[in-house]
Amino acid sequence: MDDLETRELRYFVAVAEELHFGRAAHRLGIAQPPLSRAIRQLERRLGVQLLDRDRRGVALTGAGGVLLREARAALDAVAAAAHRTRRAEDLRRPLVLVTKAGASHELLRRLLAAAADTGAAPVEVVLCEVGEQARFLRSGRADVALMHRPVDDLAGFDTEDLCTEGQVALLPSGHPLAARPRLTLADVSDVPGLPIARWPRLDGTYPDGPGPEVRTQSQLAHLVALGKTLLVIPASSRAWQWPDHVAVPVVDAPPITTVLAWPSGHHSPALTALTRAAAGLRDTPPAAPAP
Repeated sequence: MDDLETRELRYFVAVAEELHFGRAAHRLGIAQPPLSRAIRQLERRLGVQLLDRDRRGVALTGAGGVLLREARAALDAVAAAAHRTRRAEDLRRPLVLVTKAGASHELLRRLLAAAADTGAAPVEVVLCEVGEQARFLRSGRADVALMHRPVDDLAGFDTEDLCTEGQVALLPSGHPLAARPRLTLADVSDVPGLPIARWPRLDGTYPDGPGPEVRTQSQLAHLVALGKTLLVIPASSRAWQWPDHVAVPVVDAPPITTVLAWPSGHHSPALTALTRAAAGLRDTPPAAPAP
């Protein structure tokens, strides 16, 4: 069998993510008939059915789910090769560090200051939504990231631990639970009228549950303020909380470790200097905002 082409993988990923040939064709900027032919040709070449098609729509088969995961990784690797090759010519370029917008800016500020004190290369900070750091690293759009164990996808990355901290429940300020000095996971797991928000899994699907599906912290902030949901987050991540929110410690929530992460096997003097600066911050937790 001939090797798969990146064009074929892009076509398949678009259909697999949209689960609709018309939307996928629009996203790719091509007509629908050649897209349908390309997917059927791909299935014939692989000798497996990738998609179930019926009047109700399109669904991934088991084999299709495997190819989606592998195709995303392959396309990320191709994109990363291009990004890193272009940047290799610019010896003065800054390191690109990606972090979620709601992470502790105090910890990031101390990391950047420590790096500057060591004479490390400049660092350009890129902000993303929750769970997007891994894609930035794998695609080569970023060199290094601030991530969290055990909630983030750290497969294929080297890491340097920065700090470990507890978690808090972020609640609407008028809710009875907001008046308590501390909570447990049992207290917040099944609150009538206030379900826990649901973030997408690594594959983009959502876990089952009554809570609203959210993708951005802006959505989440509004829903908490409106009394529609709650969430449990690292204590320092509530730096973005609104006056309409209250944070209460969740005493039995698993601790969260903030790490500096980068693709395994990738090293440079600039990255080495930054990781050395990060090691000096280890076990110094970021200051949480006043309640």
